[in-house]
Amino acid sequence: MNVVIIGCGVVGAAIAYELSLVKGLKITVCDRQPPAQASTGAALGVLMGVISQKIKGKAWQMRQTSIQRYETLIPELEALTGRKIPFNRQGILMLLSDSFLEGMSAWENLVEVRHSQGWNLEIWDTAKLKNICPQINNEKITGAVYSPQDRQLDPTALTLALVEAAQQNGVTFKFGVTVLDAPISSTPEFCNQLETTEGKITADWFVIAAGLGSTPLTAKLNQIIDIRPVLGQALQMHVGHPLGNPDFQPAITGNDVHIVPVGGGDYWVGATVEFPSNGDEIPPNQELLESVKEQAIAFCPELATANILRTWSGLRPRPEGRPAPVIGKLPGFSNVLLATGHYRNGVLLAPATAYAIREMIISQGIGG
Repeated sequence: MNVVIIGCGVVGAAIAYELSLVKGLKITVCDRQPPAQASTGAALGVLMGVISQKIKGKAWQMRQTSIQRYETLIPELEALTGRKIPFNRQGILMLLSDSFLEGMSAWENLVEVRHSQGWNLEIWDTAKLKNICPQINNEKITGAVYSPQDRQLDPTALTLALVEAAQQNGVTFKFGVTVLDAPISSTPEFCNQLETTEGKITADWFVIAAGLGSTPLTAKLNQIIDIRPVLGQALQMHVGHPLGNPDFQPAITGNDVHIVPVGGGDYWVGATVEFPSNGDEIPPNQELLESVKEQAIAFCPELATANILRTWSGLRPRPEGRPAPVIGKLPGFSNVLLATGHYRNGVLLAPATAYAIREMIISQGIGG
């Protein structure tokens, strides 16, 4: 059975790898650029699962599935490829400020819900926070929530390892290939081929995991899925030594600003959330990036002395008028699957998305 995956960010690569573990599938992945270039390459890889406010239904189920899968997936990929995937197992620390005191009961409630689900969350007062993370010094911070089972990873390293492991399992990758058109099929509801810059590709299943590229692609199939860009900017700051306790370096987040230790006394800090004002063009707003940096420094004053090694930006794919992500059949087609529009949770939800696509393909068989 032929499966063609379009898009090789973290989601497409995760789908390719999970499908490569299924017997009897011939898998091809196409992307118009090399792997992990678009939103994946810009992501900070902070996996906010247990600490997220999603407590039931699909939104929580997918988070839980992904967090569990990452614990086995990372060592599995490292063993297969010999690549090192930076994977921070020291959890996520969310800083709370005054406005959260009213919301304290909500956090206490979340701690209880997570406990009943088999996950651990801790509420820290300022004394405990100061003791464990002395780098955090801001009188507006009234406490913190610590999630020891949440993680952070390097999205590019992960994606490259997924690609290499999938290749070892027989998956074919074609980079620099653009989909040009979808010829009208003789059977309604069934897309059997796509025209690309490399000629025709035929398949029993097509999986669209192309992020922002999914909109023009679905337009060619006359079933437009509207996905809009949201810009995010981040920076890498070099302090030269670990902040606080060198043996305890969790990802720190507060007011939507992440401070992510990446080793060597370096920290990723981000990210802005910038919507297009007219059309789809979003020029990066310097002031917004500056305010993210200032907030990070307000949390950890030592960052004021850091050198900025680089800044970067990327576009996140946000579905218009519907919740993210978009996973399931493309309307009007029995064999075109969507795994796209993950907005700010592509890295977090990639493993669960791959499982969902695998189930759809296995349960339906050929052209089901």
